[in-house]
Amino acid sequence: MDKKALEEGLAFTPRFDANGLIPCVATCAKTGAVLMVAYMNDEAICKTLETGEAHYWSRSRGALWHKGATSGHIQKIIEMRTDCDQDCLWITVESTEAACHTGRKSCFYRKVISRGTLEPVDAERVFDPDAVYKKS
Repeated sequence: MDKKALEEGLAFTPRFDANGLIPCVATCAKTGAVLMVAYMNDEAICKTLETGEAHYWSRSRGALWHKGATSGHIQKIIEMRTDCDQDCLWITVESTEAACHTGRKSCFYRKVISRGTLEPVDAERVFDPDAVYKKS
């Protein structure tokens, strides 16, 4: 596909990396806050579009991941967009109280102060991850 068609055309042709993945930024529809960044493969994109709920590719598990299937914190898709060269996705979601597996509203709960130093920001837990993600 030529550059003009990619950047100006109406064909959705996501550009996956060498691992078949594309980064996806999820933001809260209500507040605009960045909730998380994850990766999607073609299957995750198809499932997301088919179900209206966020599906990702878990790099750590090497498996498709339906966000909230275990925790109950489902992300309902309001809108999915791609950037100009179609190598990144942005989804706006309605979500329950938390997006982060640590029990927080957002995965971005620490501010970088300096090289090697972080400061908590909006870091209160809204659920107990040990109770939600029981080890079997």
